[in-house]
Amino acid sequence: MPQTYQFARPALTVDIVVFALDQDDLQVMLIQRDIEPFSGQWALPGGFVRVDETLDAAAERELREETGLTDIFLEQLYTFGDLGRDPRERVITVAYYALVNLAGHAVHASSDARNAAWFPVNELPELAFDHQQILNAALKRLRGKVRYQPIGFELLPEKFTLRQLQHLYEIILDRQLDKRNFRKKVHSMEILKATNEIETDVAHRAAQLYRFNKKAYDRLTKQGFNFEI
Repeated sequence: MPQTYQFARPALTVDIVVFALDQDDLQVMLIQRDIEPFSGQWALPGGFVRVDETLDAAAERELREETGLTDIFLEQLYTFGDLGRDPRERVITVAYYALVNLAGHAVHASSDARNAAWFPVNELPELAFDHQQILNAALKRLRGKVRYQPIGFELLPEKFTLRQLQHLYEIILDRQLDKRNFRKKVHSMEILKATNEIETDVAHRAAQLYRFNKKAYDRLTKQGFNFEI
């Protein structure tokens, strides 16, 4: 005999804030909706959770289907459930944020989106639903977490310069950092691995390239190491 419930069950969705970094701005990826409600407006990628999948699986699937992005940093952010956040019905969404290096990650729109594109976080169009609130929460989380966990490396190419690393933190934190103090701090952590390579095709003096040493970071973390910028 089928189970019956005393209370109506709201619909459940996932929404994903995807951050990337270009030369001058922190970018967020949006899709232009091709269906109602809010047809033609820009929104975060996301959709309804299927009954046979976990929240994480739903977020990964929606990200893949709506943008073509796979195998990137993805973390649960917060649950949003205001009564009027979706005009169709009662919908609760579990928001995620993702970090991606722009190089090698082309985006494409899905069948229910007209377009998918990157926008600077400070130059966004009006967003559908409560997606501006979700994006603001994700940006606050990113700016807080990047100071005590090395998640910012997800936004960089595999090999990067110290100048690129400092630039990343300055853009995310929205403030200037002292070059000497920043480099002294980063080198003291011993989580960067110098390569035998330097920059190419640059107008300025070519700089040393580094990699993030995750094994060293994991080992230090077990010993009580605290990453802090």
